[in-house]
Amino acid sequence: MLRIFPVRYCALLFLTALFLGLGLGRSVAIEPIKISQDDIALDLSEAVEIYRNQGQSFQVSTAPGADGIVRRIEVEAQDKGSSGDWALFALANTTDQQIDRLIVAPHFRLVGSGLVWPDLGSRRIVSITPSEGFALDRQDSADADEFLVTLNPGSVVTFVVELASPNLPQVYLWDPAAYKEMVNSYTLFRGIVIGIAGLLALFLTILFVVKGTSMFPATAALAWAILAYISIDFGFLNRIMDISPGTEQLWRAGTEISLAATLVVFLFAYLNLNRWHDHFSYGMLAWILGLGLLGGVAMIDPSIAAGIARLSFAATAVVGLGLILYLGFQGYDRAIMLVPSWLMLLVWLAGAWMAVSGILDNDIVQPAIGGGLILIILLIGFTVIQHAFSGSALFQGLFSDMERQALAVTGSGDTVWDWDVMREKVVTKPDVARQLGLPANSLHGPARSWLPMLHADDRDTFRTTLDVVLEHRRGRIAQNFRLRGADGHYHWFALRARPVIGSDGEVIRCVGTMVDVTEQKKAEERLLHDAVHDNLTGLPNRELFLNRLDATIAMATAERSIRPTVFVIDIDRFKQVNDELGISAGDTILLTIARRLHRILKAGDSLSRIAGDQFALMLLSEQDPARVASVADAIRQAIRAPVTFAKREIVLTPSIGLVSWTSAQNAAEEMLKDAELAMYQAKRYGGDRIEPFRPAFRTIGTDRLQIESDLRRAIERKELTLAYQPIVQLKDQTIAGFEALLRWEHPRRGSIPPSDFIPIAESSGLIVQLGLFAMQKAAEDLVAWQKQLNGMPLFMSVNLSSRQLIRRDLVGDVRSVLARSGIKPENFRLELTESLVMDNPEQSTHVLDKLKDIGIGLSLDDFGTGYSSLSYLTRFPFDTIKIDKSFLDDPSDKRDVLMRSMVTMAQGLGLSVVAEGVSRDSDIEALREAACDYAQSFHFGAPVDGETAFKQLQDQASPVQA
Repeated sequence: MLRIFPVRYCALLFLTALFLGLGLGRSVAIEPIKISQDDIALDLSEAVEIYRNQGQSFQVSTAPGADGIVRRIEVEAQDKGSSGDWALFALANTTDQQIDRLIVAPHFRLVGSGLVWPDLGSRRIVSITPSEGFALDRQDSADADEFLVTLNPGSVVTFVVELASPNLPQVYLWDPAAYKEMVNSYTLFRGIVIGIAGLLALFLTILFVVKGTSMFPATAALAWAILAYISIDFGFLNRIMDISPGTEQLWRAGTEISLAATLVVFLFAYLNLNRWHDHFSYGMLAWILGLGLLGGVAMIDPSIAAGIARLSFAATAVVGLGLILYLGFQGYDRAIMLVPSWLMLLVWLAGAWMAVSGILDNDIVQPAIGGGLILIILLIGFTVIQHAFSGSALFQGLFSDMERQALAVTGSGDTVWDWDVMREKVVTKPDVARQLGLPANSLHGPARSWLPMLHADDRDTFRTTLDVVLEHRRGRIAQNFRLRGADGHYHWFALRARPVIGSDGEVIRCVGTMVDVTEQKKAEERLLHDAVHDNLTGLPNRELFLNRLDATIAMATAERSIRPTVFVIDIDRFKQVNDELGISAGDTILLTIARRLHRILKAGDSLSRIAGDQFALMLLSEQDPARVASVADAIRQAIRAPVTFAKREIVLTPSIGLVSWTSAQNAAEEMLKDAELAMYQAKRYGGDRIEPFRPAFRTIGTDRLQIESDLRRAIERKELTLAYQPIVQLKDQTIAGFEALLRWEHPRRGSIPPSDFIPIAESSGLIVQLGLFAMQKAAEDLVAWQKQLNGMPLFMSVNLSSRQLIRRDLVGDVRSVLARSGIKPENFRLELTESLVMDNPEQSTHVLDKLKDIGIGLSLDDFGTGYSSLSYLTRFPFDTIKIDKSFLDDPSDKRDVLMRSMVTMAQGLGLSVVAEGVSRDSDIEALREAACDYAQSFHFGAPVDGETAFKQLQDQASPVQA
């Protein structure tokens, strides 16, 4: 009941209460909380004023209304058994629109609930009375007290809350739609977690029935206790049975007691503690009885029972850690296997303590704690299953050849494919139809019954292959095809079979195996995806961007409505970020920038990462120059927004170049180069600017373009040559091989160093032709030298670039070089750097393995200056590492120790070692003592032309022949 007094009566009542001490309530007006349409969710907990022991009637001054008048209201309790606890807050609608909001007070909140005497939840609010307007509608909810409130435009409303319990941990003001979406999201997560927990508990129970060992019922009991706990915590039981907010405290305390008890039982049963000492059994029994008595305490005071259960759970975790460590050091396998699970349990316990004590205070902590319990029981379940089923072995006896072959096929997991030609029936064992989710034996029948299930592209090939085998009465079936499953998805299978010929020479049967190669095909698709996408951001790389731009330009020539604009975006001074914060920090920032840029895109637009800190964007959604300029400014502002990393705010700026398509531009490469020229011009002006392309920019980059043009002609005119630097054996300083180095003698400019023309060749795509020329020329020269020197054992190394490594034709190019030159594969080597390999490790592994299968050597250049992880030496098939000269230049006393360690490690892995940059005799001696195999430096010989290199070999061979 609400009563509003006029101002003069309020003043009279106030003075009377003040002088006569009648205690009619507080009179200080509260400050209203201003809300708008944009406020989706507000936490009102800190703004709510709590008044305790105020009796059945509560008087309070309202917040000043829109007219500035403070009024006095009195509210009577609706609950006759009210404790006299009230709460007060005010809301102000500062907009000119009506606002609907939900006031939500959760019944239970794990965060801040307390450890020793926890708040297990209860009904929080009996009613809410507004100072003006209509009464609030209570919404149906089992998890919270929810009230729908409507605020008129410009109104200031004071709300008097009658509390059902002394505590009000949290009060939210939610937009109804957003609140519903949030509840649905959490409901989905909770449903998944509860489903996993239920399946896991059921699975462990079934294993107990199958295996029967004591650890399984203990693990299953723990799983059921966890399921019960999260079912209460997530409000699942409220939906299948009627649980009032009052009795929920008892349920919650009961599940926490069962969780603590089952953890003790599991620890005792799994470690089999009664095997070692009887007093462990007595201690465990006393502990369980104590927890059982807590069930009786929970009937009287659930809070104190839950607090003791939480302390028991923590004590079990700590005591269990001591037991596991003690028994683990004694060599007890069970204890050692439980270490990962128990460490995860301790981490979870620390997180739970931080939650209940209020250190972690956010809305995702409670679901995360429940999900963490599922991960713990999942890992414990795997540990138990691994131990319970370890040691079982297959009975080994004497079998016939056919039995052994049958066992081999069964053990491999392959499906036997049997086509009875005479009866026209195909049978698979085990039934492949079940694997596809189809009815049993649905593919057992004529071979033609397979056609509807085959992919349309595979049907003709399948039918033709079988017809050819029958017609020629010989051969083999080796085909990959796709079968459609019941869910509509296709599965890849590899069929390998041979015909069985009868006495009349006709094919009577075809028998073989079918293997599901779906995962292998997916891996190949991922490799193809990685070949045209950036490994870090997942964005298209330069090649795919140019391909899309070419297609767009082709459409633009036919349709006037298509006018693409290309942006090239470079991050200013990004190298400084990598140097100061590290490569991992730089990668994180690049991912952040990529996500920001991607949010700017609209339908038809395309974003690509074309270099380390450079992005390219093709804009199709806007054609108006003003709109294009607006997009460019949006890109600039997106990158300029501070990036928070390691508690630091990093502000980056971009240099942006853009060019819009005109009918004069026919090639994507030219359009991208124009945008790059504009970007470089923006950098010349100091960066952090947007620069549209102008034809005058082409004269600025004439030198680079001229070099590219001259380089193309140099390849045609064969102006490029190779220089050979000797690689010597340290034990006798004889030449063991050469590294081939590209040289360019320009007819006008003279000698152009590789550092000038190699980057241009890589960016223009000419590096592929240069690399092929270097491999072919180096291989031919080595073969010619060996023929004249009676087969002197030598090897030749050629450097490989990133553009060559990602090409699919690299393996074919190497095979072609070997075939045309006649060089032995073991005498030919390719050199790669660590950074080059790790730009795309999955693609690199695929290509390097194929190169290794050919038989050529693979050298890891500049070892120690890049990633320097030992796992890369075992992951990739290298047979030689080249130690960078920076290690030899190290003046510290630890240099020799490091050198010996690197050489010993490499030789232990079966790798030979080449030391680069040897300049002193003391270095040679130190490398010899470390048992290093080879050295390469100007000390042993500068790069020379082929004729001089051959004379060096002749001089070396002369004493031997003499």
